[in-house]
Amino acid sequence: MRKRRKRRFNYGPWIIAVLFFVLATGYLEARSVFSPVDQTRAEEQVNVVVPKNSSTAYIAGQLENEGLVHSALAFRLYARYHEIDGKLKPGTYQLNPAMTLEEITGQLIKGPDETIKITVPEGFTVAQVAGLLNQVGITGKEDFLRVTDSEWNYPYLKDISAEENRLEGYLFPDTYHVSPITGPEKLVQMMLDRFNTVIEEQNYIKRATDRNLTLHQAVIIASMVEREARVAGERARIAGVIFNRLEIGMPLQIDATIQYVLEAPREILLYKDLEVDSPYNTYKHPGLPPGPIACPGWPSLQAVIEPEEHDFLYYVAKPDGSHAFSRTLQEHNNNIRAYQ
Repeated sequence: MRKRRKRRFNYGPWIIAVLFFVLATGYLEARSVFSPVDQTRAEEQVNVVVPKNSSTAYIAGQLENEGLVHSALAFRLYARYHEIDGKLKPGTYQLNPAMTLEEITGQLIKGPDETIKITVPEGFTVAQVAGLLNQVGITGKEDFLRVTDSEWNYPYLKDISAEENRLEGYLFPDTYHVSPITGPEKLVQMMLDRFNTVIEEQNYIKRATDRNLTLHQAVIIASMVEREARVAGERARIAGVIFNRLEIGMPLQIDATIQYVLEAPREILLYKDLEVDSPYNTYKHPGLPPGPIACPGWPSLQAVIEPEEHDFLYYVAKPDGSHAFSRTLQEHNNNIRAYQ
């Protein structure tokens, strides 16, 4: 008796169908992440600030955070595929969620339609930054100061109490490209983002911790170095003097901390100024002042984690802006007579 042969099921069409479904799904998902976020929101303008020297990854993150692209990763892949890394220009852009990736990257390559270049000098206080922005017509001084006293969600600010001048020391000095309509909140965010980028790139918190410093203490010292140093090559040496004094419990006697609390800065401090009643008076109060006295640039921040090793305890300014350093009070007094 002939055995009945089992009918073999043909899986081929099913496999092809499944593959087609997977490929089609992947294609549609790819089109989705590259498509506009919302084509109905073409009238909604979103200000996006691209700081100088921003990486594609940083820009992609900003666009995703502002809801202008579906995925920061998709933007980075798009930029890589089209070889536009490094071609995206700094500035302030007005974009909207109805734009395609091609339109967004095209605008970023072209550059902003209208920008104002603002250079925040190293050693400016928050009040001076506010005055500068008011002077160039970007934002009112009081509006800017009000925003700086608000809460800002950055990890490096979490241990600093919300009080007046909370951001002193953290508005990073740099050149910024902004739109004439850039608001004070965005301006503050740009400067805090820049500070955050610098300390992350330099592994700064770890390096400060290696010197038994918190980030805030390091910024305080850097701000004093910034205001005291007039010659770039002396920053690390002045930082060394500060560390030497702190180590032996000697008052810092930094003139710049007195200048910080005076109603109007003086070219030469008077003896009565040294008696000012303030925790920033480092002639009367030992140790560090309670906060930074200015916004230091990278060279001064670097001087704190890479100070010059020496045994100097004093320095006095020379007429040319440099300093004469000394180890003993007698040497210091001789330098005062010689240069002042």
